[in-house]
Amino acid sequence: MATPTPVRHAWRALTWLLVITAVLFGINALGVYVFKGSSWAPELALDLQGGTQIILEANTPDGAEPSAEQMAQAATIIRQRIDASGVSEADVTTQAGNQIVVQIPGVADEETRNRIEASAQLQLRAVLFTGAPATSFVGEDGTATPYPTPDPSLNSTPTTSPTNGSDPAWITDSLYAQFLVYDCADPANDPANAPQDQPLITCDASNTIKYILGPVELDGSSIDDATFGMQQNNGQWAVNLTFDGDGTETFGQISQRLYGATAPLNQFAFVLDGFVLSAPSMNGVILDGKPSITGSFTQESAKTLADQLKYGALPLSFSVESSNAISATLGSQQLQIGLVAGLIGLALVALYSLIVYRALGAVIIASLVVMGVLTYITLCILAWRMGFRLSLAGVAGLIVTIGFTADSFIVYFERIRDELRDGKSITSAVEDGWGRAKRTIYISKSVNILAAIVLYILADANVKGFAFTLGLTTAIDVLIFILFTHPVLQLLARTRFFGGGHPLSGLDPEALGAVYRGRAQFRAPVPATAKTQAARRSQKSRGEAERRQTIAERKQAELDAKSGDSRPGTTGKEGDV
Repeated sequence: MATPTPVRHAWRALTWLLVITAVLFGINALGVYVFKGSSWAPELALDLQGGTQIILEANTPDGAEPSAEQMAQAATIIRQRIDASGVSEADVTTQAGNQIVVQIPGVADEETRNRIEASAQLQLRAVLFTGAPATSFVGEDGTATPYPTPDPSLNSTPTTSPTNGSDPAWITDSLYAQFLVYDCADPANDPANAPQDQPLITCDASNTIKYILGPVELDGSSIDDATFGMQQNNGQWAVNLTFDGDGTETFGQISQRLYGATAPLNQFAFVLDGFVLSAPSMNGVILDGKPSITGSFTQESAKTLADQLKYGALPLSFSVESSNAISATLGSQQLQIGLVAGLIGLALVALYSLIVYRALGAVIIASLVVMGVLTYITLCILAWRMGFRLSLAGVAGLIVTIGFTADSFIVYFERIRDELRDGKSITSAVEDGWGRAKRTIYISKSVNILAAIVLYILADANVKGFAFTLGLTTAIDVLIFILFTHPVLQLLARTRFFGGGHPLSGLDPEALGAVYRGRAQFRAPVPATAKTQAARRSQKSRGEAERRQTIAERKQAELDAKSGDSRPGTTGKEGDV
């Protein structure tokens, strides 16, 4: 006899769940044992683990108090630097009007410290070559082919000694091959730490142009001032620079060299943190050390560039006031309290499930266990790949999800019981109950995920952890319903214990007060004084049957009673609708 289709579907779904679980554990195992970047425990955020605190104090040229706008802009830029380094759940705040407090979970590595403590490195380099950011070329057949990895045997030393920073002799065969394969969007590329006496391959901030730049000829320390304003002759916004004495002399020599050269050798790039802020062409010889940068500037973009050139990436210069380790603001005790609250919630859900749904409650418990395993390993992978750290707000999101998951089980199981009360077999009740309950479950879960997304976008950093874990566990909850809960019930419905409607199974039609016995047949309520097998049924079942009768069924029962079909000592007669 062929295996029923629902059974094949159930085993297929469970197989997929096993494969997904194995893949997740395999990915994390690679991170632990091969890449050495992951662990078998989720990373904890600052409020649960403690970390590093760095206090930066703003310095203004005249010693005046910095404006609130400058401090807010600096705090935003520092947070962007931290996020770019892969650290999450960091806390960046301002205090005392001139200080920024940076708190990072765990021990801050040297790279992260440098991003925070050091002002951005501003460099001025001559442009040697420009091109599109593509890393592949289109062949004659119209297909894109990636440029090959540079051959180590290619010449990496200039054939002739370069005479200045704009000499094309800097572009060796090896350097050009590296330029072709250079991916602007690859976070592994870090042009900020390139040697200053060598050419640099980099891109602009929007990754739309790729450059080969010459060695550093000036740095940000040579700029005394940078302002912005509108030019009177053409009405365009411009950024005006003022170099110091040495910078004026050097820039004058550079302008003489670049003026009149063919593009792009007539361009000079302002490089901040390794990326090109602007690469204007030299339109004249400038000997007074006061060049102007023009282009498609708006008032806001001109002001931003002026601030970046004057202060680096920050609108102010900062010095490190202190740097020290801090303890967790909530500590392990609060984490334990959160975990205990979660365990209590799980225990209450399990107890409620066993009391109300009897053996069927074991399916709820098993589903929660599987969901917990998938959530745990997913958090481990996210900590490795995205820098996610579990905060106390995130733990709260996990606990809240337990209640949402219990709601879904109740919707599904009560739908099955409704089908049983209507006289369907247990296997049919499981299939039809799923078909009617899943729409409600999908809609409720969609609302939960949408609320989590909105909360994550609009809330501050302290609440983002709650929204993230809420959305993640809700999505996993839907996956568990599809690949575990329903398939397991499909299989259990075909066992003798559950399929036979055992009183302890939670699927006993008699205990649920089933009214219909078959197609077009109903059961009339039996008087309590009848001494038959029907009279010995529980009062609860008889009451449920009476409550679920239609008007036609009640009239038929009254006619049967008048004709003597329900006399004491006899069995109530069944009639056709």
